[in-house]
Amino acid sequence: MSSERKRIIVIGISGASCSGKTLLAKTLKSILPRATIIHQDDFAPAPEDLPLVDRLQDWDDPPTCIIWDQFRSTLKDIRSGKSPSHESNDHLNVLDAPELDTATIGKWKKAFSDLETEERAHGVQLEWYLVEGFILYWDQAVTNALDIRLFLRVPHETLKRRREGRSVYVIQSASAAGDVWTDPPGYFDKIVYPAYVKGHRHMFEDGDVEQGDVSEEWRNSQHPVKMLVPGEGPEEVMRVVEDSCRYLVDQVKAGAGVAL
Repeated sequence: MSSERKRIIVIGISGASCSGKTLLAKTLKSILPRATIIHQDDFAPAPEDLPLVDRLQDWDDPPTCIIWDQFRSTLKDIRSGKSPSHESNDHLNVLDAPELDTATIGKWKKAFSDLETEERAHGVQLEWYLVEGFILYWDQAVTNALDIRLFLRVPHETLKRRREGRSVYVIQSASAAGDVWTDPPGYFDKIVYPAYVKGHRHMFEDGDVEQGDVSEEWRNSQHPVKMLVPGEGPEEVMRVVEDSCRYLVDQVKAGAGVAL
């Protein structure tokens, strides 16, 4: 029987719709040994349970955009060493990903393989969970379940251009998996961006999600949020991937995670 102890490391990857969080999560999954992704979109409510704003279904308002009790329960299970019991429907969404630098990806695969070897020499097996979603830092219990916290900060105009260029979405929630949602005209300005501000203004000085500094609480807590500011193009994607990998290594060496 193995005498290795598990060390569960739960990484939050958040940001506004179209900030690049899914691409980052899937790239990190390809690098980390035995990593699992949890997609917050899988915990969206049924379309008929969504509130209406100006006769539009609101998929983004923080209190109602996620079935929070189910999401909290899943994160609690992960941290206790249980495998996630929910069914993911992420396969329904095809990611339009740029071609990334394979040499850099390979370098970081080796770095994390070496890190795993070091930990195993001390009788510890690392297990990685990447929790990806647009509203991870609004609910305190969810935030508390994340050992490492990443946030992609992208300007309003870039988010709007990307969202309006990708206005058709495949729904991932269990009750409507495979159905298609198309943004009505003006949906970003009426629903998406105001909800983003509502769900994240507490993280920034003066509630300024665009230009404000990260607030003291989020900068100097036991688990501070790591701000990532990606530009456009594959080189910028790789820069953010590398920044994330360096941060993960530092955090693991500093003791991030829960030992079982």
